[in-house]
Amino acid sequence: MNSSPLRIAIIGAGPGGLTLARLLHVAGIETRVFERETSASERPQGGTLDLHAESGQLALTRAGLHEGFLRIARYEDQGSRLYNGAGQLLLADDDTTGDRPEVDRTALRALLLQSLPSGTVYWGHALREVAPRDDGSYDLVFDEARKGPFDLVVGADGAWSKVRPLVSRYQPQYSGLTFIEFGIDEVDTRHPALSRLVGRGKIGIEGGGRSLIVQRNGNAHLRGYAIFRVPVEWAERRFDLTSPAAAREALVGEFTGWADALLDLFRASNDRFAIRPIHALPVGHHWTNRAGITLLGDAAHVMSPYGGEGVNAAMLDAAELAQHLTGSQDWRDAVRTYEAEMFARVAEPAGQAAEAAATELSHVSQELTLAQYQAFIQMRAAASPSVAR
Repeated sequence: MNSSPLRIAIIGAGPGGLTLARLLHVAGIETRVFERETSASERPQGGTLDLHAESGQLALTRAGLHEGFLRIARYEDQGSRLYNGAGQLLLADDDTTGDRPEVDRTALRALLLQSLPSGTVYWGHALREVAPRDDGSYDLVFDEARKGPFDLVVGADGAWSKVRPLVSRYQPQYSGLTFIEFGIDEVDTRHPALSRLVGRGKIGIEGGGRSLIVQRNGNAHLRGYAIFRVPVEWAERRFDLTSPAAAREALVGEFTGWADALLDLFRASNDRFAIRPIHALPVGHHWTNRAGITLLGDAAHVMSPYGGEGVNAAMLDAAELAQHLTGSQDWRDAVRTYEAEMFARVAEPAGQAAEAAATELSHVSQELTLAQYQAFIQMRAAASPSVAR
């Protein structure tokens, strides 16, 4: 590293940004993390994640957080089941011996936050602008403050990044898929039949041009996603989220013809619903290096959630960027090397996620025989959404 301390700002206190801050802290490099949310508990953090050994878990190990991860990892919830609309179980894999344990987003974020020095994260800082200075450094402009200067600004601020426009003109495009998210509380005691239906892990249900995925989260909570291939504005017209009863009724109506035991998943839902249109950047998205600016995670390569690569890719981005920054005498060269390697590394999973999204609710995924289902699921690697917001 250079003799003068490198001034680093990280925009976004999600898993990628916090992992980078932790890794650099371990290496003796302090950062500032700016987050638009006012606190860690401002909103629910989304569903369960399966952290992969070669990416998400690797980043936590490098960060010295492996033991902490084991305390929150749910190895018992790695199962996967596939049903058709009649409620027939087509495939079941209840193996709990794999190495992709589930972890709730809230627990992962708490682990990372607790590992950072007090004052690292600046809450309630919604970025308005990254302003270049004449000397090549940058100021950050927020609603109520201006912070800086910073030598390196890392955009870890998600799909709609405010940092990305400094290096790329691209914006995420709608995939054609919209998820309606819902949740079921205390499922083991209040809805034992649904608990048995889902088992330890996740289920997928396809039939009649409709699709549903339900994941087991911690604390006996189920999180579900009803999936539709529709125009982007359709869900806002179809579902009145101001009335939970109306939203439940609309979901039941959309899945008319499915087994009543499956429709009970909607009837048992709590009052919190969300409409989540799925967007993605082009496969192979990249940019020309600009000194002092870089991206990681969804800001760099948001992809469809099929396959669960999003958070794993973000945490591996953080691990690789930290490794280059701490191992190079020239931090600008370190960033260039990180970007080149990252562009190559994410191309394949982004392509697979795009293919899975393109075939979801297409003719190849509807009303298949058991043998066809098995081949189809192998082709899609049992794709499982990992939806952040």
